[in-house]
This record gives sequence, C-alpha cells and structure tokens, in this order.
Amino acid sequence: MRDDRLFAGHAPPAAAFFYSPDRSGTHPEAHLASYAGLMQADAYAGFNRLYEPLRKPGPIIEVGCWAHARRKFFELARLKKAPIAIEAVEQIDVLFAIEREINGLPPQQRGAVRNERSRPLVEALHAFLRDRRAKLSGKSETAKAIDYSLKRWAVFTRFLDDGRLCMSNNAAERALRVVAVGRKNWTFAGSDEGGRRAAAIYTLIQTARLNDIDPQAWLADVLARLPDHPASKIADLLPWNWKAANISAAA
Repeated sequence: MRDDRLFAGHAPPAAAFFYSPDRSGTHPEAHLASYAGLMQADAYAGFNRLYEPLRKPGPIIEVGCWAHARRKFFELARLKKAPIAIEAVEQIDVLFAIEREINGLPPQQRGAVRNERSRPLVEALHAFLRDRRAKLSGKSETAKAIDYSLKRWAVFTRFLDDGRLCMSNNAAERALRVVAVGRKNWTFAGSDEGGRRAAAIYTLIQTARLNDIDPQAWLADVLARLPDHPASKIADLLPWNWKAANISAAA
C-alpha cells in the first residue's frame, strides 16, 4: 500500500495484493524479495526474517502499528472496564488526535510537531506502562497487552523520527476490507491460479478507488483500448495518468 498524500508526497496512491495459499512466512519473503526499506505492519511472526540485519538486498525496517497496540487495550477497556487499559487508550487517542492535525503536511513539519508535542506524550505513556506492568501478574490480560507494546517499543516509536511515517497502517487494513467482504459473497477463489487472478483484480480496483476513479468506468475504457494501444505507452493507462488525460480532454 502506498499513499503519500498524508505527508504531501507526489507519488500517486496505489495498492498491491498478493495471493498466498497459507500463512507461511515464505510468501511475504518471496513477495518482498527485492525490497529493502521501511515497512509498517502488525507483529505477524512470518515477517521476522524480513527484518534480519544480514538479509539481502538489505533489511526491511519494521515500523509498528499503534492501531494494533491500541486495539489490545481497547478490548480490555470496553469488555472488562480495566482501569489501566482505559488510561492507555486515552493516552494513545491524544497521539492520534495530533496525527489528524498534521495529515497532509510535509515531512519536516510533521516531524517538528511530533518532536514538540508527541514525543513527550510517548515518553509519558512508556513510563506509565512500565510502572503498571511491574505491579501486574504475567498471567493478567492487561499485562499481556502492555507486553505487546513494551517489547516492540523501538518499532512503535519509529514514527517520531520520520515525518513520512504514519502511526498506523490503517490505510492498508481498509484496503483489505474488500477481501473480507468478498469472502462472504463467493467464499472460494477456486484454485491457486484463481487466487492469483483475484489478487490482480483487487489491485486494479483498489488502486482506481484510491485515485478517486470509478473502477468499472476505468476498466471498461482500458479494456476497450488495449488491443490497439502501443505497448510502449501502457503507462498512459495507469489510473493516475488515465484520470489526468480524461480531465484534460474534458477541459
């Protein structure tokens, strides 16, 4: 998932879906074999080898998702009214409120605001969690929620030092909702090849939506043009280029 609009980036938004027949870590390793750099994700163990320092072509730098950390506290706050969880959610929500204020600003400005306002709050939250954890049994559900955050604190706080980063990967999770909704309607892809084709279709449709384009109108036009369209100019049909061309034609 790429969406640079949150930090005033110029790259058009896009989503890429990949099919995997199971949850083995070998699949993300294959999908990301040529990539090195930042990646925001949950704590899925299948990603662990991607973060190894000696990985080729280079390590992937893990960025934590605060929405996942918050969710563990939120469930305890909502279902069990756990006081520590309630306080943790309130403190995390203040951080998210700051993020909403700086959405769309350039990285330097985002970083400056985070350094002035968010960093002290993150440090206070860290002290709060460590203090409360020392008083809890390891079997406590609240302790487990705290451990999830404290054990990954370095990756959770990485957003403070890079204005391009978001606090959460909610954008990617929203893109995945189409898969969850689809499963209720057609249940199975039919085969591994069907799964790969479905991933390709999801990629096209979700990328069109991210660019505020009607997927059906775009695909219908592209499929009609493809037989006579020069292969050297296939990039002209990408959603962001197609949209720009249609706006110019309409003007």
